[in-house]
Amino acid sequence: MLALCTVMNILSRGIGDSFAVFLLPVAREFDAERASLTGVYSTYMLVLGLMSPVAGWAIDRLGPRRCYGVGLALFGATCSLASQVHSVWQLYLLTGVFGAIGGSLIGSVTASSLASRWFSTRLPTAMGILSAALGTGMLLIAPLAQWLVEHLGWRGAYQVLGVGLLALWVPLMLLPWRVIAAGTPTAPGARAPGSAAATPWTHARALRTPLFWSLTGILFFTAISTYAISVQLVACLIESGFSPMQAASTYGLVGMLSIVGMLGAGALAERFGERRVALLSYSATIAGLAMLALAARHASLILIGAFVVLFGTMQGSRGPLVAVLAARNFPGAMGRVYGMVMLGMGAGAAIGSWASGTLYDLTGGYVAGFGLSAACAMAGLAIFWTIPALADRPGAAARGVA
Repeated sequence: MLALCTVMNILSRGIGDSFAVFLLPVAREFDAERASLTGVYSTYMLVLGLMSPVAGWAIDRLGPRRCYGVGLALFGATCSLASQVHSVWQLYLLTGVFGAIGGSLIGSVTASSLASRWFSTRLPTAMGILSAALGTGMLLIAPLAQWLVEHLGWRGAYQVLGVGLLALWVPLMLLPWRVIAAGTPTAPGARAPGSAAATPWTHARALRTPLFWSLTGILFFTAISTYAISVQLVACLIESGFSPMQAASTYGLVGMLSIVGMLGAGALAERFGERRVALLSYSATIAGLAMLALAARHASLILIGAFVVLFGTMQGSRGPLVAVLAARNFPGAMGRVYGMVMLGMGAGAAIGSWASGTLYDLTGGYVAGFGLSAACAMAGLAIFWTIPALADRPGAAARGVA
């Protein structure tokens, strides 16, 4: 189960975030402004967030086989069709809307819901592994997409990615889904599919808890901070004097080191608690942004290396913390409640990626986007340290129902 969810998270995040590699070649072909193209990615992230509750409902009510099957087929078909577009609005529709629907069904909400059915005391580590898969996707697919763009053009690259996804559909459908969906009785998310009695948490009840809004706020501000940088990172480095492959590889390295941070966040949270891990994470993010700002003025590999280490190791490390808190505080309803919490991530990612393009068009540079990212990182940290429901208490089991 964990291997399956890891692979699907790699595909969902890696292909979705590879749009940063396509940004410049698509802009050149359509002679489009930066804001209009970052708007495609903003739409993708917004729809991804809006679809998160739907993905949570689908995994809880329809089961993982249907959820993954429909999502993979739709995601693959969307990438294939994106290679045939003739205007930017078609990218909004295909990549921004239908791609996000497919990506959400095979993404983190589905994976986290399944993990909550299988793991109990080691749940933070399991969530860390699943979150690390998101970074692995960036590491593997961003350089691959750049190589495909250089050799086949951006249209050929989309075609190859789409065909690759569709080729996985048959083996995916042949997996032992009844076993995968069942879970273990001791896990917080274990339940019989479709059993209402085992899921006391409803949407309405969750919405009345301070913890729900705290978790949503954390993901919202963290997503703005992250996506104000990631969607423009490749373009920023190229315009600062780095080669396209160096820029794409840096983007991939950020994803690679995020694996360390995500795995470490889960393991450290088991020992030191979510608040202390959050303090370390956000502080490193802000320091990394300072290194990137300096590198944008002085094309130094040393500065870029410092950025990759500081920003990359912490990118996504807040996700496992939020997922664990959701699983433990909303037992039996991880899919639907975590899906709603992920609305904050989708909205924040959409705002962050759109704002980065708009600020670039208004200022002609990236400094304003760096400032926005740092401010939102501080806002996410503030929630961790000011909401009583997130106070660290000794022992994982002591983190009771909200």
